[in-house]
Amino acid sequence: MFDTGNRYDPDRHHRRSIRLKGYDYAHEGAYFVTICVFEHECLLGEVVNGVVELSEFGSVVEREWLHTPDIRPQVDLDYFVIMPNHIHGILVINDDGPVGAYCNTPLQTTDQTRLQSPSQTVGAMVRGFKAAVTKRVNIMRESPGAPFWQRNYYEHIIRNEQSLYTIRHYVATNPARWAEDRYYGGQKD
Repeated sequence: MFDTGNRYDPDRHHRRSIRLKGYDYAHEGAYFVTICVFEHECLLGEVVNGVVELSEFGSVVEREWLHTPDIRPQVDLDYFVIMPNHIHGILVINDDGPVGAYCNTPLQTTDQTRLQSPSQTVGAMVRGFKAAVTKRVNIMRESPGAPFWQRNYYEHIIRNEQSLYTIRHYVATNPARWAEDRYYGGQKD
């Protein structure tokens, strides 16, 4: 057997979940998500004079993002921005139940919390979005099976109105700060 010298080390190779333990991600509320292109490659467009000009792939991302509420009617889209190598977006999950406070989500759920289909979770929405974009992009670039997105995604539960406004400002002004991004591709503004 060929020995590469790379042994499994559970401390080094274990993928730690960045999700809030015990939280029901199908729970009504607002969520800020960031999804990055594989290896942070700038495939979605470029920033010119503080404005994002989408590439063909970026246009696919935009169409699929805007299509989300058609597939999942419990989801509303709030602010979003497609950057050259990632997308930031605010998803709002609405519950058709009689009670609920917008953007005031509990830190934990209880056993009495109504169970929802896994297809209504933030993770399921992101997986579906990523899969749809990857399929379309791979057809365009004739590369079936090639990765388009980084594994996983970043998410933040928006717990109150002030946090919502702060994140909206961050999303809206993101293109103007592109040169400060740690994965900035050296594009000229």
